[in-house]
Amino acid sequence: MTKNVRISVTVNGEQYEREVEPRLLLSDFLRHELGLTGTHVGCEHGVCGACTILFDGQPVRSCLTLAVQANGHEIMTVEGLTEDRERLHPLQEAFWEAHGLQCGFCTPGFLMTLLPFLEENPQPTEAEIREAISGNLCRCTGYQHIVDAVKLAAEKLARQQV
Repeated sequence: MTKNVRISVTVNGEQYEREVEPRLLLSDFLRHELGLTGTHVGCEHGVCGACTILFDGQPVRSCLTLAVQANGHEIMTVEGLTEDRERLHPLQEAFWEAHGLQCGFCTPGFLMTLLPFLEENPQPTEAEIREAISGNLCRCTGYQHIVDAVKLAAEKLARQQV
C-alpha cells in the first residue's frame, strides 16, 4: 500500500495543503482535488499542450508532472489569469476578438504558454509567435487566428504599459 504524501502548494495565489498519492498527476490534482477544470487533459503524453500551467512562472505540462513535485511551488492555471471574474485578461480578450478559438479545448494551454512568452517578448514577430505555439496542438482553428490573437494581445498589453 502506497503511503500518501502531504504537500503544500500555492495555486493562483491561494495556499493549499493536501495529502496525495505519490503517483497523482498534477493535472488530476488541479482538476479533481482543487476543482480547477480549466486545465484540460488531452493526450496525457505531454504532446498536445492542453494541460499547460505555469510552474514558478514557466509553462509546464501538468500531465507529465506529479502533484508531489509541486510541493512548495507556485502554480498558475487559466483561472488565475485575472482576479476580476467580470473582466477578461487582455490575452483572453484578444483570443475572443480575433477568433483565436473555436471549440476552446486547447485554449487554456495556449493562454498559459503565451503569457510568459509575451512578458519576455512584448513585440513578437509572426515567426516568433509560431515558434512559441509550436508545442500546442489545435484541431479547429488552423492556427492563423491564434497568431492574429497573439499579435492583438501584444498590442493590448503594450497599451496597458503606457
